[in-house]
Amino acid sequence: MDEPGFSASGPFGGFGPDDLLNCYANGVFPMGEGRDDPRVFLVEPEHRGVIPLDGFRVPSRLARTVRSEAFEVRIDTAFAAVLDACAAPAPGREDSWINGPIRRLYAELNARGHARSVECWREERLVGGLYGVTLGGAFFGESMFSRERDASKVALVHLVARLKRGGWRLLDAQFLTSHLSQFGAVEIPQAAYLRLLHTVRPLQPDSESLFQPMSGPEATAYALQPTTQAS
Repeated sequence: MDEPGFSASGPFGGFGPDDLLNCYANGVFPMGEGRDDPRVFLVEPEHRGVIPLDGFRVPSRLARTVRSEAFEVRIDTAFAAVLDACAAPAPGREDSWINGPIRRLYAELNARGHARSVECWREERLVGGLYGVTLGGAFFGESMFSRERDASKVALVHLVARLKRGGWRLLDAQFLTSHLSQFGAVEIPQAAYLRLLHTVRPLQPDSESLFQPMSGPEATAYALQPTTQAS
């Protein structure tokens, strides 16, 4: 992950879930230095990666995989397991910014309904997924993992489809990566991001739409369907 724009290091101490939500509301987010390092710092990048919901792209091979329903997609049935899988060592990612304090904070946000997981299952085995924070009309994607090919990508398509169905207007990706650019992710200045965030924060999406059943063909259709993007 790219270097942050600035940091405020130190243990959380009295920093709790309400403080964390306030950080997101003001365009900053937390990271740990390493899995075993208890310190946490706040990040405000100079440029922000976002996935425009009105310009989301699904590569043709992935679209076929989503439509085929190769995985069973569930919402928020194993949040802690998704969090742990995102923090676990993987090829090319030996360490993780998800440390103990961060894990506890996101678990509390999940209990309050402000953090959700999208999970891909095969034969009752969790094989991929992602999690993030929801606040107003914004969803802040945090991390994803795959144990089988395309599992995290299928989770992303389902996330976008459900966000669009429910009325969300911003999908924050934090940093632009080549992996995310294939889906239409772009990089915008932090000042522009803050203006967009200010526009979508008062919105009240239909949170139940995340949990309502959605087939693979429906997910592909919703993900590619144009919508009115906040600006």
